[in-house]
Amino acid sequence: MSVGADKIIANIQSDAQQKSDEIISKANAECEKISADGEKQAETEKQKILAAAEKQADMKYQQIISEAKVNSRRKELEAREELIEKSFRIASEKIEKQASDNTTTYVDSLKTMIKDAAIQVGQPQLEILVRADDVDNVKNMIGEVSEYVKQQTGTEPSFIIGEPVDIIGGAIVKTVDGEVEVKNTIEARMLRYRKQLRSEVAKKLFR
Repeated sequence: MSVGADKIIANIQSDAQQKSDEIISKANAECEKISADGEKQAETEKQKILAAAEKQADMKYQQIISEAKVNSRRKELEAREELIEKSFRIASEKIEKQASDNTTTYVDSLKTMIKDAAIQVGQPQLEILVRADDVDNVKNMIGEVSEYVKQQTGTEPSFIIGEPVDIIGGAIVKTVDGEVEVKNTIEARMLRYRKQLRSEVAKKLFR
């Protein structure tokens, strides 16, 4: 082969090598760029994931705190409710004992309950229902009750004592035909005033 041909071939090889090097260089640069972009994107995704996880963790924390507060409040209310109910039970037992012992305080209260009930019924022919242990009490106070009701209503009432009823204390007063009835028993009064009593008991217990 001539010298001129060798030179041409060498030039072609040189150009080819140069082109090849350029292509490889560009490919390497592109690879590095892709790699860098990938790392940047990966870092961005990583930060997004971390931020989302942190937000989720914070939400979970707030949820746990909120639930703990709710549970604490519920337990506090349950404890208060139990204490209030216990106070009612003690008061009821005390009143029942007073009635059972036929104390002066109870007898005076019974008299007042019968007077109030008779006036509320507002009829002259009345029947009084009490527990068996109070029948004699009613017999002893009936004159005073009649006089009081007459003064308050202007009408003289007539009372009969009905069959004993199963109550803690107090009385049921009704017309003889049973059409009008007022329950002024201890149980009924406590039930009627329970809401007001609950408020007063709570104030005394938790002030």
